[in-house]
Amino acid sequence: MSDPAVVLDDLRSESDELDRLVGELDEKGWARATPAPGWTVAHQIAHLTWTDAAALLAVTDPGAFAAEVEKALAAPDSFVDEGAETGAALPPAALLTRWRDGRERLQRALRETPPGARFPWYGPPMSATSMATARLMETWAHGQDIADALGAVREPTARLRHVAFIGVRARDFAYQVHGLTPPAEPFRVELTGPAGELWAYGPEDAGQRVTGPALDFCLLVTQRAHRDDLAVRAEGADADRWLEIAQAFAGPAGAGRTPKGA
Repeated sequence: MSDPAVVLDDLRSESDELDRLVGELDEKGWARATPAPGWTVAHQIAHLTWTDAAALLAVTDPGAFAAEVEKALAAPDSFVDEGAETGAALPPAALLTRWRDGRERLQRALRETPPGARFPWYGPPMSATSMATARLMETWAHGQDIADALGAVREPTARLRHVAFIGVRARDFAYQVHGLTPPAEPFRVELTGPAGELWAYGPEDAGQRVTGPALDFCLLVTQRAHRDDLAVRAEGADADRWLEIAQAFAGPAGAGRTPKGA
C-alpha cells in the first residue's frame, strides 16, 4: 500500500481504539501485569510513547536519531526495557497525555513528508508508509497485551491487513535474526480476513504455503500467541519452519508466548 494517508488514518483509528481501552483506567488498572514479563499496562503504553518519539526523531532529525541507534547497539538487551521503565514511572495521567501528544506529532510529521522520502530506523530505512505500517503493527500488538491483561476481547478489523502485510514481508528477516538463510523461493500465504475476504500474498503455484485466519496469523507474527493455540497451517517444510520463528517486529527474536495450559 503506497499511500501513507490510508495507513495513517488506520493508525489513528487503531490508536484511538486502544486509547478507549486505557483512557479511563484507575491507578490499579495501569499497574496490572500484562503477558510480557515485568511489564504492566503502563509499560506497554510507555513503550508505544517511546517508540513514537523515536520514529518522530528519525523523520525530523536523522542525525540525532543515529545517536540513539548507537545507544541501542551499546545495550541491545536493555534499551527497550529502559525506555518503558522511564515512561511507566510517570503518573498515569501524565503518561497518557504524553502518548496522545507524541502520536499526533508523528501523524503530522509523516503526513508532511515529501513523496519518496526515506528515514533511518533500527532495521532498514523506511518510507512514510512503511513507518506508519510498523507503528500500527506495534500499536495493535501491544494493545493485545493490554487487552489480555484487562480481560477485554477486541473485535478484529480490516486494519489487520497492515499487520499481516508486514508479517509476510518480514519473512526473510525472521530467518536472518535466527542466523538462518532464508529460502530462495517465495511462499504463498492465504489468510481469511475478518469479513471472510481472502488476503493472498505470493504466487498461487508456490510449493510452500501458509493458510489460516488473518487474526491468528497476526497473533503469530507479533508473537502474541503460541502457534499451538492458533489455526495457522503450513504446507511444506520451509513454511513450517517459518511459522516457528516468524516475527513482524525489528530487533532480536522474542521469547514469544507459551501454549495455553502449559
